[in-house]
Amino acid sequence: MNLKPGRLLLLLSVCAGVWSVPIDRNGGNQEAKEEVPEESVDTGLYYDRYLREVIEVLETDPHFREKLQTANTEDIKNGRLSKELDLVSHNVRTRLDELKRQEVSRLRMLLKAKLDSTNTQSLQMDHASLLKQFEHLDPHNQNTFEAKDLELLISTATKDLENYDAERHEEFKRYEMLKEHERREYLKGLDQEKREKEEKRMQELKEKHRQHPKVNAPGSVAQLREVWEETDGLDPQEFNPKTFFKLHDTNEDGVLDEQELEALFTKELEKVYNPKNEEDDMMEMEEERLRMREHVMKNVDTNKDRLVSLEEFLKSTEKREFNNPKEWETLDTVPVYSEEELQRFEAELRDKEEELKRKAETLRQEQELLKERGKALEAQRREYQQAVLEMSQRQKEPQAADGQPPAGPNGELQFQPEAQKLEDKEAKAPADHGAPVQNNLPAEPPQNLPIHT
Repeated sequence: MNLKPGRLLLLLSVCAGVWSVPIDRNGGNQEAKEEVPEESVDTGLYYDRYLREVIEVLETDPHFREKLQTANTEDIKNGRLSKELDLVSHNVRTRLDELKRQEVSRLRMLLKAKLDSTNTQSLQMDHASLLKQFEHLDPHNQNTFEAKDLELLISTATKDLENYDAERHEEFKRYEMLKEHERREYLKGLDQEKREKEEKRMQELKEKHRQHPKVNAPGSVAQLREVWEETDGLDPQEFNPKTFFKLHDTNEDGVLDEQELEALFTKELEKVYNPKNEEDDMMEMEEERLRMREHVMKNVDTNKDRLVSLEEFLKSTEKREFNNPKEWETLDTVPVYSEEELQRFEAELRDKEEELKRKAETLRQEQELLKERGKALEAQRREYQQAVLEMSQRQKEPQAADGQPPAGPNGELQFQPEAQKLEDKEAKAPADHGAPVQNNLPAEPPQNLPIHT
């Protein structure tokens, strides 16, 4: 079997793998198909990238890859696979060391950002102690990737993924309760006539959504035959479970993982949900897809490794439920939450709203305080400017008293325009009034006067 990258992720139920082979929908072309990259599916784990990069590096080592081919889920969970790390090449270990150092650096940045956001003094922060809250690596050794790191990474991912579906269901429930809360609040704000009209419109949309074709039970012969005929383009009379399995094992790893299973339900979901319809909610469609996958896993995955082998798949087709399943109940017929749960949720919303109001009021008061401080600082600035102006004027007064014109900014003398005008006026005064010029010199004696003896 040609092992595709991502085998360890598959055994952990993390993702569908890194590579995928396209399906020949016409069934006629049997030529080898070129492998093309498949879009990575996010696991939802906060260390998703680190997990993927570690596995990709490990799978480049021939020895580890060989052990991984024969490993099962139990080998991974009990740590036997982690011990093989000591036998990988030096180049692989060096790359793993670098990945761990990068992850430790990333976690330190996250911790610092968290502490900064809470205004906590982090000058004496003990990184080794704080890193203990992250369970997917050894916090005591921050420089090298050891067998314990691989064991912690695998065990933590396994544990987190076991709770992943439950968290998705809980998130969807809160989404539905919030939607109902907003609907009720919207109706409260309308007058009676508009409220009755809007309630009628909403009820009509709900009924329109319910008027959809019958949905086949996931994993039943009717559902698989529909995929065989409409998706694979094959004759429904020639349906063969083994051929069907191989067609939809898109990465050819010998098992149907969760994403490959969910892809089988697209035709059924299209009967109920259309993104163009106002009455159809695409968030509900994804919840429906998750419910369908869980239903198949419950009835087919006998060893509970979250993977469907060919043997498990063929055995499921022999069960009575395969040919005569119960009618599938879609979300519109199954209550997602109770009225009591909705009331608790609304009480929680009110508490959060009150908390936000208190924070908003605190921020408003702080803003007012800042404004008042700004005004006080502005008044002080003006007083300072006035004091500087008065001091400058007092420095000029002694210069005027000494009869010296005031000095300029560079020490040069400054002549006042008024003094210059006064001098000009005095120079022009005789011409302006027509008065004779007074001569203060003594007059000469008159000429040719007789001299008396």
